[in-house]
Amino acid sequence: MNQIVPPRFLFRWSFTARKLANLPRSSGRLLDLPDDCLLPSLSELEQRRDFATVKLAWNDGGLALGVEVKGRSERPQFVQGENQLPDGIGLWFDTRNTQTVHRATRFCHHFVLLPLGGGPKHTLPVVKALPVARAREDVALPDAALVRIQSEVSSTGYWVDVWFPAEVFSGFDPGTNDRIGFHYAIHDTELGNQNLAVGSEFPFESDPSLWQTVELVP
Repeated sequence: MNQIVPPRFLFRWSFTARKLANLPRSSGRLLDLPDDCLLPSLSELEQRRDFATVKLAWNDGGLALGVEVKGRSERPQFVQGENQLPDGIGLWFDTRNTQTVHRATRFCHHFVLLPLGGGPKHTLPVVKALPVARAREDVALPDAALVRIQSEVSSTGYWVDVWFPAEVFSGFDPGTNDRIGFHYAIHDTELGNQNLAVGSEFPFESDPSLWQTVELVP
């Protein structure tokens, strides 16, 4: 059925992220978040199925995110061409959860995660900090080298665990602001695109009012 307005745009969505004290882990898998950290799928509103699961958690030291992509018929490949988008995840955060502005403030952040492409053999995961498009002011980018990332790639997909320490965010203060704005966009060269809420029909890359709310619960 053709719809002028996507169903996911009709609501303001609010999700929860659990507080887990033992993150990140010092050995083994970086996060391995439990199932009760899973963000719900909104694709059923459009008679679609997600190909990725996304989990969120937090503690006073920062934010934890885990993504797992399943259903591929071959391993993801490192993409080097200028006109090709690699398999990866775009993330947008607003530590003030300002839902009424259409241009990013200094509390807004944009990161890109790649399951592979780093290191001399392009087999290591990559995390990049990028400016938010059309931001209201120029701000210094956070130091992506402080972000810890781990991934594993197989013939049917991949998973990525990422730990964002509090110092990479401007304004991360759960004691004062226990709600953050959040959006993700996953691009897969075989499976397509998956977004938390609205997709490319809306300018979520530059408009924080299109991001959803995550409540940082105990």
